[in-house]
Amino acid sequence: MAEESLVTITITAESTDWLAEFTRRLVADRLAACGNIIPAVRSIYAWEDKIEDDAEALVLIHTRASSVDEIIRRASVEHPYDTPQVLAVPIVEAHDGYREWVLAQTD
Repeated sequence: MAEESLVTITITAESTDWLAEFTRRLVADRLAACGNIIPAVRSIYAWEDKIEDDAEALVLIHTRASSVDEIIRRASVEHPYDTPQVLAVPIVEAHDGYREWVLAQTD
């Protein structure tokens, strides 16, 4: 059987505290190995016929591909935004030790 691939899921939110709690629950439930929170990003986007320019935070969640659907489902239910930015980005290569650690920390 082929080894499972890794994914990084990016999620933005207004609050670093919300991202930290969401990520902590994912790690506790073994859906993610870890999350790296970048506390200050500037998001410029079109929304409801206006150009928005907002301060947000970003989390990079490191996990296995099989966890993506459940993480997206949870974000859809728990995220304070109606339409959260949740993107799963496949990892092409990874350090062997880090790859094994992510797989060992997740189910």
